[in-house]
Amino acid sequence: MSEAMEEEPARTEGLRERKRRATRLRIAEEGLRLFVENGYDATTLEAVAVASRISARTLFHYFKTKDEILQFWKGPGFLEALGPTLLAESADQPPLDAVLSCFLKLISRYETEKSVIVDRILNSTEALRTRKQAIYVTMEQTVFAALCELWPRPERRASLRIVAMMAIGALRLAMEAQRQASGTRSLADYLRDNFALLGR
Repeated sequence: MSEAMEEEPARTEGLRERKRRATRLRIAEEGLRLFVENGYDATTLEAVAVASRISARTLFHYFKTKDEILQFWKGPGFLEALGPTLLAESADQPPLDAVLSCFLKLISRYETEKSVIVDRILNSTEALRTRKQAIYVTMEQTVFAALCELWPRPERRASLRIVAMMAIGALRLAMEAQRQASGTRSLADYLRDNFALLGR
């Protein structure tokens, strides 16, 4: 078999994967557009499928719920990267400093134009605000678990739990302040201010 024939399956697979990524992105973009134009609750997955020029059945291979479409844009990879990034911090610094350093490394994922739009959508209904609170709880648990690995002494667990709670609270307040100010300052600036208050 020639080398060209051996390379063909890999090339075809690469093309298939690129096409799949492009379709997923198109669905996410059309979904977000419809959420903004018509409201989250009024938008159906069937409407997203029509706007994306695919069947509803095909859409379900990419996104099974409207929430999954929102999460596609909400700080891509932030939650997944939170634990590993915090674990890479030095244990020779105070835990609160370690969390701030971690947040500052990841925060650009929250400052994209699409992430800001999604944040507004998540605050548009009571049901979505409840979902957003659940995300914060998961983030707090992730931070606490990583802190316990960095500082494993059992007697520190209570204080590390408090650090995790305060850190996520500082992040939430920073995001709210930036949203209310319409992005006149960076999220990193608000974060530094809030963590400085905690440090006092």
